[in-house]
Amino acid sequence: MELLRVSKAAKRLGIHPMTLRQWAVDGKIPFMWVGRERRFSSVDVENMKRGSASSISRPRREVLYVRVSGSSGQESSLAAQEDELRATSTGEVVKDRGSGLRENRSGLNRVLAMVSDGSVSVVRVTHEDRLARFGVGWLKQLFAVYGVTLEVLHPKKSGGRDELLDDFVSLVTTFAGRLYGVRSAQARKRLLAESGQCAGGGDAG
Repeated sequence: MELLRVSKAAKRLGIHPMTLRQWAVDGKIPFMWVGRERRFSSVDVENMKRGSASSISRPRREVLYVRVSGSSGQESSLAAQEDELRATSTGEVVKDRGSGLRENRSGLNRVLAMVSDGSVSVVRVTHEDRLARFGVGWLKQLFAVYGVTLEVLHPKKSGGRDELLDDFVSLVTTFAGRLYGVRSAQARKRLLAESGQCAGGGDAG
């Protein structure tokens, strides 16, 4: 048995090294640590190759997803994310502007549509939180249903303190707005009730 580095194991499987790393993280293929590097048994690689021949032969079609939280500005951040992804990948770029807390984003909706109709086999981001602040695990499961892999260039790094603060403010603002709306509705209802009582009292007099 030979212990293979990521690059060599990926080459034998005919896949991108990032895909193999994601398979390892998702538990699809066993591995062991040698220092700080993952190593793969040649036996496991051959078994994976035989057992997953149909999925491995699927053409690699990538979409590169980049996002910033602001509705304007931050072009340099979008460009930096795109450049970093394109340095190791090719594919169509989908851009988004909006908080990672927002579920309804035009770019994310487009990515989900591409995943569901089979247009892509890989979604790539620089950091997990570019895709979403919460619920990335659910998105991975959804992608897996369609045979799509999520590749994260920097698995354990955040998008930055400033944007995290922006998202925190967005979260507080959202809840504050909803609370204000509830209170406003209650206030309107109370005023209407009081107006009705006043009107009734006037008629009686």
